[in-house]
Amino acid sequence: MFEKVLIANRGEIALRVHRACREMGIRTVAVHSTADSDAMHVRLADESVCIGPPPARDSYLNVPSIIAAVEVTGADAIHPGYGFLSENADFARIVAAHGITLIGPEVRHIEMMGDKVAAREALGRLGVPLVPGSDGPVPDAAAARAAAAEIGYPVLVKAASGGGGRGMKLAEQAEGLDEAFATARREAGEAFDDDTVYLEKYLEAPRHIEIQIMADSHGAVVHFGERDCSIQRRHQKLIEESPSPILSAESREDIAARALAAIKRLGYRGAGTLEFLYQDGAFYFIEMNTRLQVEHPVTEMITGIDLVREQIRIAAGAPLGYGQSDIRFHGHAIECRVCAESPETFRPSPGTVTDYHPPGGLGVRVDSALYSGYTVPPYYDSMVAKLIVHGANREECLMRLRRSLEEFVIDGMETTLALHRRVTDDSEFAEGRYDIHWLERMMTAPNGEARP
Repeated sequence: MFEKVLIANRGEIALRVHRACREMGIRTVAVHSTADSDAMHVRLADESVCIGPPPARDSYLNVPSIIAAVEVTGADAIHPGYGFLSENADFARIVAAHGITLIGPEVRHIEMMGDKVAAREALGRLGVPLVPGSDGPVPDAAAARAAAAEIGYPVLVKAASGGGGRGMKLAEQAEGLDEAFATARREAGEAFDDDTVYLEKYLEAPRHIEIQIMADSHGAVVHFGERDCSIQRRHQKLIEESPSPILSAESREDIAARALAAIKRLGYRGAGTLEFLYQDGAFYFIEMNTRLQVEHPVTEMITGIDLVREQIRIAAGAPLGYGQSDIRFHGHAIECRVCAESPETFRPSPGTVTDYHPPGGLGVRVDSALYSGYTVPPYYDSMVAKLIVHGANREECLMRLRRSLEEFVIDGMETTLALHRRVTDDSEFAEGRYDIHWLERMMTAPNGEARP
């Protein structure tokens, strides 16, 4: 087992990894920018190293500084968390070249799944159902028009690299395709330094369903069920739950079995998440994330399994030590991502926390690095907390979630807590009747009016 792990991240995920390491008897190294000198993970880690000024490109994305921090502290592994360098194949390759263990999958799988076109082709060959789309990248507008005519409108033009809705544009009909293609390609080049795009059929009202898998280096692969991540704004997830309120046992078993078979044949190692759109009883693969997900606590709450601990064990060469039949699912869990943003306009709202009171009680978990007096810097992602609630069933979980949202206090800045209260009080959400476009319809509909 590792003696010391460097955590190449910040905020709540850095704190989450630190806690898992501490419980395993592993010492931790926190790296931080000058803006994060007073961050909670820096205060709690055994050692800390400043790796640069506030901009992420000069600190959390500064590979030479991170490698130097490993060498200075004698850490024998790096946990990248999520975001930043967590799915960067070049970083993984450099880490391996320095004889350091990256807690994550092999470089070849990070590289493969980082290219959505390559990921589609690989998993399609392994029997995973795909969204109808172009046969590989589309090099120019003429090729895009030909592919769209074959697929049928509406279509999405999507960046082959990256995610989070960047480099993704909708063309509802042929007249708008050239502009969508040009815009998506430009955005992809600016955001990911790769302007490769491809086309997918646009599904009108799908759910976003993902399957959490874990595989060791000895050939064992298991899944930990699904998460429904359909409450989104501009392709950014806000609320996730497990199990999905709309899947039958048969459909759940079918897609999980397909995912496991594909991952086993790939020879994958570590944690991973296969993401699907689900509409009219059919699943369509869209991408695979080769890292820990923001929403991993939902799965931990219904399985009782520490996914970060499992990542660390597998990276150290340990076998899973259990099979699929040993995994039990208990009750229902929902996660709300709380961001330092306006709940109406989503304008970022960094500032100093003047009062902080997280909710508590049975089945309530808050993952956050906030504390009273802490100043949320303006340089990074605006998520400041995750509220995760578990109940014996979805009804109990919702009641507990509403109570927890009422108790949650973060003063000194605007947050999306009010939006979460509004969503969880909505009758359609309570009944599980939503899709990936539901939140934006809810926010634009006049109060009291039925939404289409």
